Amino acid sequence: MASSRIPLATALALALAASAVTLVALPQTARATPPGTKDVTAELFEWKYDSVAKECTGTLGPAGYGYVEVSPATEHIQGGQWWTSYQPVSYKIAGRLGDRTAFENMVDTCHAAGVKVVADAVINHMSAGSGTGTGGSSYTKYDYPGIYQPQDMDDCTAQISDYQDRWNVQHCELVGLADLDTGESYVRTRLAQYLNDLLSLGVDGFRVDGAKHIPADDLAAIKSQLSDPGVYWKQEVIYGEGEAVSPTEYLRNGDVQEFRYGRDLKRVFQSESLASLKNFGEGWGYMASGQSGVFVDNWDTERNGSTLTYKDGADYTLANVFMLAWPYGSPDVHSGYEFSDGDAGPPNGGAVNACYQDGWKCQHKWPEISGMVALRNTARGASVTNWWDNGNDAVAFGRGDKAYVAINHESGPLTRTFQTSLPAGGYCDVQSGKPVTVDSSGQFTATLGANTAVALHTGARNCG
Repeated sequence: MASSRIPLATALALALAASAVTLVALPQTARATPPGTKDVTAELFEWKYDSVAKECTGTLGPAGYGYVEVSPATEHIQGGQWWTSYQPVSYKIAGRLGDRTAFENMVDTCHAAGVKVVADAVINHMSAGSGTGTGGSSYTKYDYPGIYQPQDMDDCTAQISDYQDRWNVQHCELVGLADLDTGESYVRTRLAQYLNDLLSLGVDGFRVDGAKHIPADDLAAIKSQLSDPGVYWKQEVIYGEGEAVSPTEYLRNGDVQEFRYGRDLKRVFQSESLASLKNFGEGWGYMASGQSGVFVDNWDTERNGSTLTYKDGADYTLANVFMLAWPYGSPDVHSGYEFSDGDAGPPNGGAVNACYQDGWKCQHKWPEISGMVALRNTARGASVTNWWDNGNDAVAFGRGDKAYVAINHESGPLTRTFQTSLPAGGYCDVQSGKPVTVDSSGQFTATLGANTAVALHTGARNCG
């Protein structure tokens, strides 16, 4: 979740306790500089694996996305709510989003399109109740036949109640979910077996759900048993001021998501000045860029209100434009579905027949966002140059001699001659699709409408 304390799902879990299916999904820590030259991840939340495969071929590969993050591949509790995916009952790939064959085909198809696959891994806990899972497995809380028995759970069976108490946070139950004793050698080995199974299917990395609730030493021990101990590893550890568990503790295991990034972008875009973003990142006290995962929103934060969401219009779109242009961290672009009920599961059970239909928002495909992925890939390694701002909500900056972006978040148009370090010649503005000419002095003149941007890079020299 995007909250530093009990995730959004906590409230859901409490409200649904009587039904024994109370749960939540936690944000993850992400690796700021994933292997390879393309570090943007499309987070296709609750998409069926068959739909993900098609999107890798049709959109993600061509746009330059380096990774796709998919929702958990386990058998889970039954129910239509999104968070049922985050209550595993076995490690069979037999959930709402597809079976083992569909998952393996998705990985192979995405690889063929040049897109690596990050699997969301729920390894902190099991379910909150009893029943029959989506793959037919019978279970009770604390007893998962053939996998875990009560002795494999942590001794604390009360819910987490004190985030200033490390033991409470890492040994008690997150919103009533059966908490695995990750200090136990059998549990560590069983979790590594599950992750190794996904690696055998070609998975390229993991988002470690709820990592904050697992001691960093336990995660290190689990990771050491993987067939590839150096695999891409992004951990969800939500920052909370004054809390006992700090995200920095997990940096030795891999990347960690910097939750302050999305929270601060919301505040800046809605009530402060974009000019303040001139030193955004480590200058704001964040973790090192090379190990920080960033996002404008994810499925938890869009529901608990801590970040911008698709409901915020230009604030949201321009924040994504800024994130993809700015060199701090490695970005996740969230792509979900419309909701008024925070518990509501995916349309069509996760089958995406077409973007922008049936409630699917497909933010990863919005032209203003998808066009920025290639810009980020082109500008990789280039520092910020030619910063300009009007002291308020209009800013512009370059990425060396590779790219240049101007954002007008003012209520009226902005006409200006911008100074860049770009080579002279023609460019295609990847925001509007219109041609722009940079003169021999590196300058171009443009009029930006209210809440619009201009984005140029050397990989898009004409609008053909």
